[in-house]
Amino acid sequence: MSPTDQELWSATVAGDATAFAVLFDRYARAVYNHAFKLTGSWSLAEDVTQSAFLVAWRRRADARLVDGSALPWLLVVTANTARTESRSARRWFALLRRLPAERGTDTDLSDEVAARVDDEQRMRTILAAVRRLPRAEREAIALCVWSGVSYADAAAVLGISETGLRSRVSRARARLARQLSDDTTEDR
Repeated sequence: MSPTDQELWSATVAGDATAFAVLFDRYARAVYNHAFKLTGSWSLAEDVTQSAFLVAWRRRADARLVDGSALPWLLVVTANTARTESRSARRWFALLRRLPAERGTDTDLSDEVAARVDDEQRMRTILAAVRRLPRAEREAIALCVWSGVSYADAAAVLGISETGLRSRVSRARARLARQLSDDTTEDR
């Protein structure tokens, strides 16, 4: 029988890197997918995932497990890390735009790269709509809809009632549907 998150986290707090590695293996895919949904970029999602687990290790004594699960707390750490990475990326790209462009860099795009570009374009469209939501609704969508955290667990980690969280998700879904519908109508 595999150890519970609570058992692993207790060992992690005591400095057991092996226990933390088990938690990483258990949740890395969920954190990575959450990071992609927050950033719209597979490569940035990799960076966010690495940073989120580094922050989780450093702040392991501060973790709030929900019903014995580390995932909701890890997803909140991931969201905070993604915001920090996004600010850093904006500053980096602003710097790159001031540099002269390279010439003669022809590349052969593979199907995988094309698929990633398509994924990222679709995700940028969705993220643009999500960014127009109030922060509370963005957090609710990210945890419950994108990452599949239960309403009860997400409410606990956000410190609100489950009813309040359900209301946020419902309002966010309605706003997103209107925004995305308006955006596709404008593109025609």
